[in-house]
Amino acid sequence: LCVVVIVFGTTPLEPPTPFKRASPAVAYRQSHCQCVCGAREVEKLAKKKKFAMNELIVLNVGYSAMEERGEEVEGEMEVMVANCTCTLIKSHDCNIIVDTMTPWDGDLLLQRLQEHQLAPDDISWVVSTHGHSDHLGNNNLFLKARHIVGTNISQRNRYFIHDFTSAPFHLSDTIEVLATPGHTLACVSLLVRNCTIRTTPGVPSSGPARTVAIVGDLFERAEDITDAALWLEAGSEDPAAQRRNRARMAAAADFIVPGHGAGFAVTEAVRETLRGQVGEGGQ
Repeated sequence: LCVVVIVFGTTPLEPPTPFKRASPAVAYRQSHCQCVCGAREVEKLAKKKKFAMNELIVLNVGYSAMEERGEEVEGEMEVMVANCTCTLIKSHDCNIIVDTMTPWDGDLLLQRLQEHQLAPDDISWVVSTHGHSDHLGNNNLFLKARHIVGTNISQRNRYFIHDFTSAPFHLSDTIEVLATPGHTLACVSLLVRNCTIRTTPGVPSSGPARTVAIVGDLFERAEDITDAALWLEAGSEDPAAQRRNRARMAAAADFIVPGHGAGFAVTEAVRETLRGQVGEGGQ
């Protein structure tokens, strides 16, 4: 089951409903972000301190496009050229990397982390929004971290059971992983509250704190809001679910980091457009 860490039980023709915070299992850091506790304990901890700020850093801006070919060769496969957007979240109690690009990008990823004074062992969580090779190609660099690949949570040979269809999985008091099926049935997204955004190494984050959704291939890039062919041609195992979850994530966030492009602000016009697409295509 591909999920963005928020799942809603609407029918295909129903308008999107707001995200509801369930009674989630929570991963809250007492020892390097690896203590799993219940929602009540997290609420108690949250009341004792003001929610800390998170910083989102774009390590690589992704892209995707069909490869242009000359004369058609019979039997030749079509080719998409693509790599994912890779992001780093620096939280008050842990570091999280989302979507680690292709296996050929290991040196680039290490260099980008070094630019932010981080090494692989400084990463607490690795999240691959789904199981495609351009989103998990360097997960093996982070051997001390816990890994989330789609809806699977693991460390070494230990797999932690969480029902993403019932509740988000919390990495901290302000960061949750949600089920957002569509592109694949096991896709997940992250919702990061109290977040500033940095796009250039060495340049401090600026602007107000936002709620940021890191959504993998739920969105290819900003242009697919008005051109559905962009995300449909990239592949969708459940287009109807993808339309619903696109509208829901836009309702929950005011900034979206897509799977293969630069991040973009979510306006009311964007939300209205996405709501209007729910139920299109006869699905």
